[in-house]
Amino acid sequence: QVHLVESGGGSVQAGGPLRLSCDASGSIFSINAMGWHRQAPGKQRELVATITSGGSTNYADSVKGRFTISRDNFKNTVYLQMNSLKPEDTAVYYCNAVGFYCSRVFGCATRGAALDAWGQGTLVTVSS
Repeated sequence: QVHLVESGGGSVQAGGPLRLSCDASGSIFSINAMGWHRQAPGKQRELVATITSGGSTNYADSVKGRFTISRDNFKNTVYLQMNSLKPEDTAVYYCNAVGFYCSRVFGCATRGAALDAWGQGTLVTVSS
């Protein structure tokens, strides 16, 4: 099993910053990409930002220039630095990791099944 645990959510006033963290642990052979998605009340979950193991990033247009995603490959941790927050950024933020499990038979020296794991989510509330 693989567990993703988010932290750093909370309440902030518009214009303020907030930093989210997500730690992945468990039977991980490799993580190719990590990312953040969010779901606002009454809306569908949407992509916020992703980052590959090589450092390539992708952002939703709505957060470009305000949010920065980064990762520590050694720790299997991804961060989301959010600046100039707006009330419309209010949502539950979910961490996602895509890669491979360790082999069930041969352990972490061998690649196993594909991995697509999600965290439980952390609430970010931005007040005007």
